[in-house]
Amino acid sequence: MVAESVSQQSGYSAHDKERFLSETHSGSRTDFARDRARVIHSSAWRRLAAKTQVLSPTAGVDFARNRLTHSLEVAQIGRELARSLNLDQDVVDTACLAHDLGHPPFGHNGERALNAWAEDYGGFEGNAQTLRILTRLEPKRFTPDGHTIGLNLTRATLDASTKYPWSRAESPEGSSKFGYFEDDHEIFQWLRVGAPPRKKCVEAQAMDLSDDIAYSVHDFEDAVVGEFIDPEILTARSGHDTLIRVVAEWAGNDFSEDELGAAFERLEMMDTWLTSWQGTRQNQAQLKNFTSDLIGRFARAAIHATLEAAEGEPLVRYGADVVVPHEVRAEIAVLKGIVAAFVMASGHRQPTYRKQRELLLELADALWLAGDRELDPACAEDYRLATDETSARRVIIDQIASLTDQTAIAWHRRLCDVPLV
Repeated sequence: MVAESVSQQSGYSAHDKERFLSETHSGSRTDFARDRARVIHSSAWRRLAAKTQVLSPTAGVDFARNRLTHSLEVAQIGRELARSLNLDQDVVDTACLAHDLGHPPFGHNGERALNAWAEDYGGFEGNAQTLRILTRLEPKRFTPDGHTIGLNLTRATLDASTKYPWSRAESPEGSSKFGYFEDDHEIFQWLRVGAPPRKKCVEAQAMDLSDDIAYSVHDFEDAVVGEFIDPEILTARSGHDTLIRVVAEWAGNDFSEDELGAAFERLEMMDTWLTSWQGTRQNQAQLKNFTSDLIGRFARAAIHATLEAAEGEPLVRYGADVVVPHEVRAEIAVLKGIVAAFVMASGHRQPTYRKQRELLLELADALWLAGDRELDPACAEDYRLATDETSARRVIIDQIASLTDQTAIAWHRRLCDVPLV
């Protein structure tokens, strides 16, 4: 077992295994296996069980995926990609497990609300919050002078967990995505030592693809089971042209409507494509087989294309890129777009999304007015140590982002339905 773990680290240098604060350990676990254990045992990871994936845990659909089950499924795909591409499985696995730690209550909808509240104070981005949790907020290690450094993970694992290796100011035009907040600049610079500017390491690319595959496939499955999507309508092509236009809008400028239409045709031709849904065990089995086939289809295509492009060169860290064929990316975009059209962009869901955003904005205002009085002890201490308004507001964001959907609702009821004294 020890030999197998060591072999998985082949191609990774002492630089890759370095921690911000040096540690000495006994036992046979590898550095990267230790990273994985730290994420799994963290409170931030456990909280994902009560955070929205697409269908909120508060919506009454108790079997829909949450951020925790989604992260486990992403990690399962990630390990398989890592094994096939000769990457360290623990590095990719840990990045997959950690990739959604920074998501606030109500998923991307909550992310938009917090970004609006913090617009003039550095904004909010779930991936930047993930890095903040791993390197600051999740208590595990402290410097000799008492400063928290979070879980103190290895450089390779932190880099693999960084989906967008740039700041808010460096975000590509038209994108709101970024990987770190300005007051986390020091740790970001440390983990990126030796890295090409703005380039994701191959392990982060594997994590990103695993997330895309799981997100597109499993959210489609949940939407069918939750009866947001009717397979009969998809098969009957009722409003098909309109659907493809909506999918194209959701996908941005990456694909033409013709490319997305062709991708839909390919998916529909799969043997396990579901033509109706009554919730029977046969239906459930066929849907599960469809999702399994999709995962295998997407992963195999990417593995083959990546190894072919690498021409035998090692992929570790910055050796090469993960290559996803254009047709596969179009098929993933179709699945994402269908879910968006029937769930996220659905008119009857908009009042719920609006109320969720209003709830978080009102909660942020209430906590800001209360100062440190209503924060949990760790955040209250951070608030008292804040040296300016920007850092104080960041503490409020840290507090709200840490809450689960249910806890955010409970805090709002307690703080916003009753005037503060």
